[in-house]
Amino acid sequence: MSSRVQVSLRVAVSPLRAFDVFTREIGTWWRPNGLFQFTPQGAGVLSFELPLAPGEPGRLIETQPDGSVFEIGRVTAWEPGRLLAFGWAQASFTDAQHTHVEVRFEAIGDETRVTVEHRGWDTVPKDHVARHHFPDRVFLLRHGEWWQALLASMRAAALQGCAP
Repeated sequence: MSSRVQVSLRVAVSPLRAFDVFTREIGTWWRPNGLFQFTPQGAGVLSFELPLAPGEPGRLIETQPDGSVFEIGRVTAWEPGRLLAFGWAQASFTDAQHTHVEVRFEAIGDETRVTVEHRGWDTVPKDHVARHHFPDRVFLLRHGEWWQALLASMRAAALQGCAP
């Protein structure tokens, strides 16, 4: 069994616009959370770095104020307007501890349903610092609440400049 979080919301833009805001504008709408930091340095600016050469994966990175870069994960799917998937690791994770995020963009009438599924938390032991000693159920609930707040922030960014 895989411990996972799944949240969805609708945004009144096209799937392609929602995908572009999620990927190209992530540094503007992402809201750091003290419980779920990637590194002990604190929050930096997130961005997706596309492959520099064919066949190489892109990656999700966090750039710190001092210019250092932490790789959060490699992009495993990049289908504009449809699907984005990437690995997710904190600096304190071992090679055996890894989670994965899948973001789906589905047209529902004039809106897009954006669904985030973050799975693989069963690879991170319950006593790991990333879990803050929360029982599994509480940890997943808190993490899901954070993803819901992130999607609401992404929705607000997507709607900026759009006609009502």
